Amino acid sequence: MIDIFKSGGPVMIPLLLCSLVSLTVIIERAIFWTVVGMRANQRLLNQVMDLCQIGDWEEIRKIAAGSKSYVIRILISGILHREYSMVKAMESAAADEIARMRRYMGVLDTIITVAPLLGIFGTVIGIIASFDMLGAGGIDHPEAVTRGIAQALITTASGLGIAILTVFPFNYFNARIERAARFIEKYATSLEIVYEKLAGQNGTTVEAGHEG
Repeated sequence: MIDIFKSGGPVMIPLLLCSLVSLTVIIERAIFWTVVGMRANQRLLNQVMDLCQIGDWEEIRKIAAGSKSYVIRILISGILHREYSMVKAMESAAADEIARMRRYMGVLDTIITVAPLLGIFGTVIGIIASFDMLGAGGIDHPEAVTRGIAQALITTASGLGIAILTVFPFNYFNARIERAARFIEKYATSLEIVYEKLAGQNGTTVEAGHEG
């Protein structure tokens, strides 16, 4: 491996940095999503939605206090600001949660694009050097030229390898983000509908009391 790295030339250094950054981000995001999965509490979420049906907001605040579930945090934000704008409060909280989920995704996206380009750049430099050798030594030693071209192709293979190994976790993490966004939308919409229904019922009750 060390010999291959040395054979690839100076472009192997930025490629090595790309691979290290990519690996670091992939591990960090894998840990992040593992923790998110461990903090999910469907039972508590169902309790919160049941209490929303009857408008017991104080009880919701008690049982959901300190919850690490991102969905529950968003719902609580809407409940706390229900007198002002529940929808906007949940949208703001959801934007913060999605931003946390998208953290470092731009880094992976950049590496997927840049690594193959660096590989091609290294190959071009290697081929130029090989033709210089051919011009200097003629065709008496073609093996030196072909060996130089073969070494130059190492950077292309390395760049493609880094990009390929990065694109799979990148797509997986994006899929998790989209799934989480749909999950948030589902429960935020449900809370909004329930609250509007309760508000309508309370309004009807008040109007009936005035008529009496």
